[in-house]
Amino acid sequence: MISFSPSLLDDIETTADIEIPTDIIDQVIGQGNAVRKVKLAIKQHRHLLLVGPPGIGKSMLAQSLAIHLPKPLTHMDICENPANQHKPFIELLKAETNKRIVNPEELPSYVAEQLGFKCPVCGTLSDSTVNRCIKCQSDKFARITKRDELRASHHGSDGVDYVIAYIRRGEQVEIEGDIPDAGLKSAKQRKKRTLISVNRKTFVHATGASEVELLGDVRHDPYGMHPEIGTPAYLRIVPGAVHEAHEGVLFIDELPHLDKLQNYILTAMQEKKFPITGRNPQSGGASVKVEDVPCDFIFVGACNIKDVQNILSPLRSRILGNGYEILLETTMEDTKLNRAKIGQFFAQEVRKDGKIPHATKQAVFDLIDEGVRRAKLIDDARNSLSLRLRDLGGIIRLAGDFAKDEESEFIEPKHICEAIDESKPIETQLQERYGSVWKGIEKDQVINPEYGKTGTSYL
Repeated sequence: MISFSPSLLDDIETTADIEIPTDIIDQVIGQGNAVRKVKLAIKQHRHLLLVGPPGIGKSMLAQSLAIHLPKPLTHMDICENPANQHKPFIELLKAETNKRIVNPEELPSYVAEQLGFKCPVCGTLSDSTVNRCIKCQSDKFARITKRDELRASHHGSDGVDYVIAYIRRGEQVEIEGDIPDAGLKSAKQRKKRTLISVNRKTFVHATGASEVELLGDVRHDPYGMHPEIGTPAYLRIVPGAVHEAHEGVLFIDELPHLDKLQNYILTAMQEKKFPITGRNPQSGGASVKVEDVPCDFIFVGACNIKDVQNILSPLRSRILGNGYEILLETTMEDTKLNRAKIGQFFAQEVRKDGKIPHATKQAVFDLIDEGVRRAKLIDDARNSLSLRLRDLGGIIRLAGDFAKDEESEFIEPKHICEAIDESKPIETQLQERYGSVWKGIEKDQVINPEYGKTGTSYL
């Protein structure tokens, strides 16, 4: 195979000779500025808004970002809360070490006191930032020194003493140690199930998602969580796309179509956690709520140029404040190097499709000529190549189908020519047949000679 170079098209016989980059980010054609910003977003954990017409690589850029992120490290379990069945809680386990994130009520009493969660006088739990107990008004730190981290010895069931680190993380505690229960109360008896596995994809595509799909839900229990025949709340929790994208990428194309749901995305981006609750007020699940479910993701939104004005202003501000808005290119300069890139694109499409043959060199040149024509016709760009690659990909596939139909070994120039002629949008076909789109639409209406009324013809 021929490695990618400006002279690539001079050295090949067919697209089978073209070497395809293994890294998806190197398969993006003609979007150098966007690729640079994507690489920065990977390093710096930035959000992106990709703006441009359909078919120029927005989804591919988002996927390339996700592929280069580190593998997720957090495993999420949803646990039953014996004290309040309507308030299941999240337990987080870190994959890189024996770590977990827990709530203060699960800690041993002396640990909860030292970290500022528990009153040493009456035992009431409260916010660690509050110095006085909310119940007895005692000074929680009159006799102890408040700590952000505590290392304590824990006697395991195997008779060995282990050193456990308890580290305050806001209003939760990260525990690091080698013993499974880490000194937690009733850890072995706790009922729980996996909510989001650590073995998950880093790319979550939520285009057109409903409120439930985006934010999660609690399934209805027709038996009202009856202790004998009902289903406990923790078994009915359904995570949303914002939660599944934790430590990954949440991608939403046609972002303005989400309308008011954009507000929830903004909240999730700001807080990096979002509760799961029942979305149907008529369901028993509406009374169940899981607080502080993590959703620390990179957000990649995309839309067409005309729809930018319909994106929520605070959401755009959030992206600009911690990321980049990128107007994608629709053309690139007609140079030998860029023509070689179109050749690479041709080879990529053939291999992605898997059902069409490779193409001859002249077929590639004919596709390039069509790219030049479209750049001038659509974008009024002279000496340029079109980057509306989805449309060009459609020509490649149709030409490949014609070649297969003829049992041809390769896609040849005649197949490209025929595909260009046949791959016309309906509007163009109507204009060619009837003289205009409106005249074509009128042909759908016929006069009923019997009643003199207009109706739709199905003949």
